[in-house]
Amino acid sequence: MKAPYAHTNRLASESSPYLLQHAHNPVDWFPWGEEALQKAITEDKPILVSIGYSACHWCHVMEHECFEQQEVADVMNASFINIKIDREERPDIDQIYMDAITAMGLRGGWPLNVFLTPDAKPFYGGTYFPKEHWLNLLGQVSNAYINHREDLIKSAEGFTEALNQSDVRKFGLVDESESFGHADLDHAYDHLSKQFDLNMGGMDKAPKFPMPSIYLWLLRDYAATGRQGALQQVIRTLDKMAMGGIYDTVGGGFARYSVDGEWFAPHFEKMLYDNGQLLSLYSEAYTITKKPLYKEVILETYSWLKREMISPEGGFYSALDADSEGIEGKFYCWQYDELKNIIGEDITLFSSYYSTNETGNWEHGMNILYRKYADAEFAAMNNLSEDSLRNYTQQWKNRLFAARDPREHPGLDDKILASWNGIMLKGLCDAYRILGDERILNTAFLNAEFILTKLYDGKTLYHSYKNKKASIQGFLEDYTFVIEGYLALYEVSLDEQWLRHSIKFVNLVIDQFYDENEGLFFYTSSESEKLIARKKEIFDNVIPASNSSLARNLYHLGKLLGNDDWIEYGKKTASRFKKAFLADPSYLSNWGCLITSMVSPTAEIVISGKDSIQVRKEIDSIYHPNKIICGSVEASTLPLLVDRKPVPDKTLIYLCFDKTCQLPTSSVTELLNQLKRLN
Repeated sequence: MKAPYAHTNRLASESSPYLLQHAHNPVDWFPWGEEALQKAITEDKPILVSIGYSACHWCHVMEHECFEQQEVADVMNASFINIKIDREERPDIDQIYMDAITAMGLRGGWPLNVFLTPDAKPFYGGTYFPKEHWLNLLGQVSNAYINHREDLIKSAEGFTEALNQSDVRKFGLVDESESFGHADLDHAYDHLSKQFDLNMGGMDKAPKFPMPSIYLWLLRDYAATGRQGALQQVIRTLDKMAMGGIYDTVGGGFARYSVDGEWFAPHFEKMLYDNGQLLSLYSEAYTITKKPLYKEVILETYSWLKREMISPEGGFYSALDADSEGIEGKFYCWQYDELKNIIGEDITLFSSYYSTNETGNWEHGMNILYRKYADAEFAAMNNLSEDSLRNYTQQWKNRLFAARDPREHPGLDDKILASWNGIMLKGLCDAYRILGDERILNTAFLNAEFILTKLYDGKTLYHSYKNKKASIQGFLEDYTFVIEGYLALYEVSLDEQWLRHSIKFVNLVIDQFYDENEGLFFYTSSESEKLIARKKEIFDNVIPASNSSLARNLYHLGKLLGNDDWIEYGKKTASRFKKAFLADPSYLSNWGCLITSMVSPTAEIVISGKDSIQVRKEIDSIYHPNKIICGSVEASTLPLLVDRKPVPDKTLIYLCFDKTCQLPTSSVTELLNQLKRLN
């Protein structure tokens, strides 16, 4: 039967892998833009905005059940202007309509499907819908738009008004200059500790997300207070994650989350932002514990990134899909007979180590590799030395990798995002900081150059790069995570160009993103496309909030440059979040990292002389997160170095707190003694 309209799906020329996945749907999809928005006004039709991302399993399911079906497409095309959005390309739009769903009292998530008036104001929505429910909803919405337009528009106006409410007033972020003490850290820790899973690590709920910023804060709490409970919860969590199915023990890298409470069955997609943050987290934890497991995770994850996730130009791709051959997790799971053929005579020991069995430990007779026991415990149980067990496991991994690699790999989302690359750059720098592996530093340099040459045109940092083209003006997250990455690269390399680029980006952000009225930063630039609301991102989630990241950057840079205004901004802004942090630190953990750094003075460590890099490495072998490092082999104009010119054949270390300095020393041991005496 001939369709009653001409089918014109407009996604084929887009660069987003997610949009291209929908380019052959019978739905007349538009990308977000003036053409679609004007068409809705001209034809007086409601807009359906459908938002997802390429590694989203349920996005694929809804596409197959609904958007690939001609019956569904006929209804959508006749009654709606249909817009498909990649949330990773347009987080600004996703943020607005996700907030709208919340304002409606509905549960958010992806796929996100929101119905709008022709002027883009939301009036209803939801997430995943099976086919019959979706068809029913389409009919109801179309009927309401035709027959109850006034009520619907009134509702849309109300939700739009809610979207534009001040976050400062909404969350009581009063302008106070409060100090912070150990009692505040005790209070916040006590609150969060009630949510700990003391058996499996993480928070006591399912599904389990890594949430790296929570554990980075707990490490800083341990450093500031000596609180063993904080450290033990981090160790428990990192151990269980590394042993769990959420970690790809064969190829390296972590999946996005575990669907259960034991880190066993992952949602198999791998996201760049998770793995960048987890590199930082495992690196910091390794500095304290020196656990071989953490070093193994760092090196295996780095190998995966180099093998599968970096472009020839040096940018990191966004994600790997959960599915291959249309089946979730197929690439990562194993049938027992397959394992038996690969492992051979060691299969009994292997199965005990990885909890596999003949009937499968997961769905459809498949096995997920999952460890119940740490190596030391397992070795003792099986009368093996740890070295002997390590030889076994390395052989097994090599064989499994060789057997798995020829399989059809999960789909790759090969767009390159500035924000996520900034997160990964920071992770690489942290990994290099504790391992000293020059390969990791070289990868960091390559990535930093990529961001500078491919995503920045001298005036604007761009959000996305694909097909050798940068697009979409950068959001606050792009600037602040790149600033953080460049700061980290400066501190490990002492190459001042990265510090200068950080300063340049900070000044641009202050000029284009700062809200003078509320003292926080908008998510979008003053030069970006005008949407129905201009939002601020203030709560930490799977990725730290761009405002918390920027406040930490300003505080850090202020200390490095002697910029009292930036230091004061960090302090003042942290104090505004104090009450919210004490009430529920789980969604303010990156703010918690900033708050914790203010409980005791931040150490300003200046290194001057020919061995500055080596001295930096020695200093970083000891965990002391509340510090900044500034150094140079040669004379420098940086404020902390200008009066500390290198002297021949000597490297001196200066320790200062709040512009009060100790006598210089050439001994890292003496520096550490000074730190202990003054903390």
